[in-house]
Amino acid sequence: MTGPDTMTTPKRRHASLDPGPPTTIVLFGATGDLSRRKLLPGLFHLVSVGLLPHVRIVGTSLEDHTQESFLAFVRESLMTFEGQVSEAEWEDFSRRLIFAPGGTVESLKSAIAEIERDLDGPQHRLHYLSVPPKGALAVIRTLRDSGLVENSRVVMEKPFGVDLESAKALNAEVHEVFDESQVFRIDHFLGKEAALNILAFRFANGLFEPIWHRNMIDHVQIDVPEQLGLEQRADFYEATGAYRDMVVTHLFQVMAFTAMEAPTSLAPAAITEEKNKVFRSMLPIGPDDVVRGQYSGYRNEPGVHPESETETFIALRCFIDNWRWAGVPFYLRTGKNMAEGQRIISIAFKEPPKSMFPSGSGIGQRGPDHLTFDLADESRMSLSFYGKRPGPGFRLDKLSMQFSVEETEWSGDVLEAYERLILDAVRGDHTLFTTASGVERLWEVSAGLLDDPPPVRPYARGTWGPNQIHQLIAPRAWRLPFERAWREH
Repeated sequence: MTGPDTMTTPKRRHASLDPGPPTTIVLFGATGDLSRRKLLPGLFHLVSVGLLPHVRIVGTSLEDHTQESFLAFVRESLMTFEGQVSEAEWEDFSRRLIFAPGGTVESLKSAIAEIERDLDGPQHRLHYLSVPPKGALAVIRTLRDSGLVENSRVVMEKPFGVDLESAKALNAEVHEVFDESQVFRIDHFLGKEAALNILAFRFANGLFEPIWHRNMIDHVQIDVPEQLGLEQRADFYEATGAYRDMVVTHLFQVMAFTAMEAPTSLAPAAITEEKNKVFRSMLPIGPDDVVRGQYSGYRNEPGVHPESETETFIALRCFIDNWRWAGVPFYLRTGKNMAEGQRIISIAFKEPPKSMFPSGSGIGQRGPDHLTFDLADESRMSLSFYGKRPGPGFRLDKLSMQFSVEETEWSGDVLEAYERLILDAVRGDHTLFTTASGVERLWEVSAGLLDDPPPVRPYARGTWGPNQIHQLIAPRAWRLPFERAWREH
């Protein structure tokens, strides 16, 4: 094991972010799928660009690994999901890794002592629980019994309970061991550049903030269809469904960024308070506000009950009953095995009077003006509006202005969602994480739906969901599928 002063100095840096402090990351579930695809490549990238210059990583899992086989697993992960890795980069990263078999108290303490034995100064610890929800509390107790709670933080994956009662019980048990300030409930949707761009777009531009309310906005859509199916997660999905898996943990969080009032500062506590005000203002969601769907063939999937009523699709209408948003519907939609994979927020503005325009001008035929945020990795925005076609007469058509971070000199600074969230957790920044009170409030407004869910409606694979979604949004229309594709760069 080498000391931090002898580790390779990275050649690249992200000038826009401060590096994290010296930290030991204890990665539970280190040989699982999430770790292989996202966490290990993400940690490698953060090290290679100088954002985690003094990090040590303790991997642990219930799988039978040695130090050598764990290093081989990590290297395969990097080669598959990170791409080109030089020998010098691998040598530096591998010296930061140690494996603690079994995740027992003794193995954890021994591995941490080994990897930290040559440190001169204090070392923070970040415990990342990349484990199934039912295993999270067992890990929390192991950390308590190992004496690894003090001067540490813990990252927890969704879902955070399945209803209000279970969320309260989970939070109570976690708070017996960790203070709320030590807990980071992760939502990778909020780690994307476009989610943060919403705050910049709204509050840094005098052009848009004055029109960001019920007088100018007709409705908002947050649409996250997925082309993927269960991906061998039947056991998890049968007990969860689309609402618990995606809406409570992801879409409502994105909605809060879209709807929140201006925080007093960009400090985490100020932003969190404004998000929680949105949740407190939400009206309860009942069965009449929701369309549940299930793709054809779901009940034949391995591990699925032959008469399952679990939804693989959900569309809902909700309202935020405060001064800014009273009466403005928010439409949320997500599902498996749908026509496309997209992640968009679309703001539909109210249409002006059309009496001055001549018959046949085309005004109103293409729907309202939209401001659209693409939450995918490209981090794009589009503003659509009516403009006059060149030539005689007065014929209007929809035009659009588009922006993509790929078109800027900053494109190389983009962090993948998990990378940003890991770095924020290391630095103790709660801005993009959820709180116990926020999570419990969302389960509270969901109680009517969970207690009396509407029937699941069938939909064919590769479509946009059951036909009932059009009745839910009428007389409006869903923004997806787009009539005009994003401009390619």
